[in-house]
Amino acid sequence: MVVCVCLAMTASQGYAEDLLSAYHEAVARDPVLAQARARLAEDRAGLPAARSALYPHIGAAASVGGNRAHVTGIGPPILTDYLSDSYSVTLTQPLFNGQALSAVGIARARLRAGAAGLIQAQQHLIEAVTDAYFGVLEARADARVAFRQKRLLTDIYRKTRAFLRVGTGDPIAVEEARANLEAARASAIMARNAVRVARAKLMRLTHRRFRHLRDLGPIRAELPRPDAVAPWLAAALADQPQLKEARADLRAARAAVRYHERARWPTLAVVGVAQHGLGLLLPRVEVNQLGASLQLSLPIYQGGGVSAATAQAQAAVAVSRNRLRDVRDAIRLDTKTAFLNLQSSVSELDAARAAKRAARISWQATRKGYEVGTRSIIDLLTTATQYAAAERSYNLALYNQILSRVALKRAAGVLRPADILAINALLVRRSPSPAPPAAAAGSP
Repeated sequence: MVVCVCLAMTASQGYAEDLLSAYHEAVARDPVLAQARARLAEDRAGLPAARSALYPHIGAAASVGGNRAHVTGIGPPILTDYLSDSYSVTLTQPLFNGQALSAVGIARARLRAGAAGLIQAQQHLIEAVTDAYFGVLEARADARVAFRQKRLLTDIYRKTRAFLRVGTGDPIAVEEARANLEAARASAIMARNAVRVARAKLMRLTHRRFRHLRDLGPIRAELPRPDAVAPWLAAALADQPQLKEARADLRAARAAVRYHERARWPTLAVVGVAQHGLGLLLPRVEVNQLGASLQLSLPIYQGGGVSAATAQAQAAVAVSRNRLRDVRDAIRLDTKTAFLNLQSSVSELDAARAAKRAARISWQATRKGYEVGTRSIIDLLTTATQYAAAERSYNLALYNQILSRVALKRAAGVLRPADILAINALLVRRSPSPAPPAAAAGSP
């Protein structure tokens, strides 16, 4: 029993660590995805409902009643009380119904729209979970930088005050150190709050509190594959679920126009009746009959409702057509923008990595120069601030490289759960951030 509990606790801890587990939690609890699934189920039920108008309809009727008859004119008057009963079965088979055929077309178009909407919700959730997960990692990395900077500047400020008390310090250096320390304290508070906000965003998607998140290990910046925008645009125009949904909505709107126009069309059906009646005409008279008929119905005038409904449906087609154009233009822009952003993220990450390395070297050199008296406290504070800024820029570029990959695939409509697995494989238990720089020591 103890072993089972330990295994469960271990599994629970592992389950709450990586991007894949966060995605699974979001899939199980996301209301937008659940809404898309329910809408698709509704659309699936709508297709057989529309087809039912073309299938045979069978109905049954029965009645029992008490009657009093007063018959005159065919002999002596007759006054009698009697019971009557009747029952019948009716079979109706439509032969031609233009509106029913159009209703099937509407149901099929809505089913395609619902399927595209579900894929769109899935892709949106993948991107949202990835953004929220890496948003927590970035906020947490910035908080580590901010608190290291705060500790470093606190140590520098204490040393400058100590040097001033013994008569070897500089009042200007003390004020400069205090100003930098106050700014670092404010940055630390903001960073801590940013972590809380980022965790709240992730919790909103997963409805679960994640305490231990795996961080991103060393990665190599990757360009788009293929590294040309035309294939991505072609994939977007072919596979983007939002575009598929807009196209399906337009088809449904056009089918709705045909549906209302066909309200003027005649309908043709075969009707068969089997009927039994007792005492319907005269007491104790029993009637049993079978019959079949061909029924033609032709609407002539319906108060102008057909014309009004058709005009309304035609206006809906114009709305859907313009929405499709807007969606197509937005997808082109989003895909091009995401492609260029991913291309830029490669050089941004390389530049940020080089800038962080250079800032660290500059910080180390300035610290040694300060220890031997060749650099001032102002130089030390400046390089410390520059190093912290370089770390933040590197963190932003590092996580943005992954998010840019996801954004491009989502814009092109090719984002899949397998991409979550690929990104999850890049996560490690350790933090990619370097060890905090040591505080300056020695005298000016």
